[in-house]
Amino acid sequence: MRRGHCFILSAPSGCGKSTIVKKLCELDAQLVASVSTTTRPKRANEIHGEHYYFVSNTQFDEFVEEGAFLEYATVFQHRYGTSRNDVTKMLQKGFDVLFDIDWQGARSIRQQEMHAVSFFLIPPSIAELQRRLSTRGQDSTRSVKFRMSHALDELAHYDEFDYVIENDVLNTTCDLIHTCIARIRRGEHFSIPSVQSTLDSLLDRC
Repeated sequence: MRRGHCFILSAPSGCGKSTIVKKLCELDAQLVASVSTTTRPKRANEIHGEHYYFVSNTQFDEFVEEGAFLEYATVFQHRYGTSRNDVTKMLQKGFDVLFDIDWQGARSIRQQEMHAVSFFLIPPSIAELQRRLSTRGQDSTRSVKFRMSHALDELAHYDEFDYVIENDVLNTTCDLIHTCIARIRRGEHFSIPSVQSTLDSLLDRC
């Protein structure tokens, strides 16, 4: 049985990475999303064990002490971690694991020589990112401002990733990432459209 691949999808909050992870897993039965453990309060539409494993800070500390996490980080004042055991089991079964994590988690996984291929999503513009954060209905005005400020910091880490992709049209972005994954599975070399002009515009705001 083949051992699975690791794929990382990261992006500033509001860039749509969680939606894309869900769509990719629906599109490709060989892809499995890693379910993170978090101390963040559960939202009304979220299911424990499906969207996240929701735990207390004390439980999280215990997992850290046990070495249970492949990576963990604090994001927006809450803690997130990836179960080492869950990922290992999926890879051994031949599934490809898709990580929905921030740049800190991506860096930790790379340091552990997981041979993961990483994708970083960027918005088409700062104005569009603010519009997405403001209209998704999950954040207060204060939270949107905080996330926008944090997003500018996150964008500065784009060069730590293998591929940078502009998420302008959701379905187009999903198709591009899925094509990349298929080529990586086949061991093919490939290139993707340049997003340098968009990056330059975004980084001017950082």
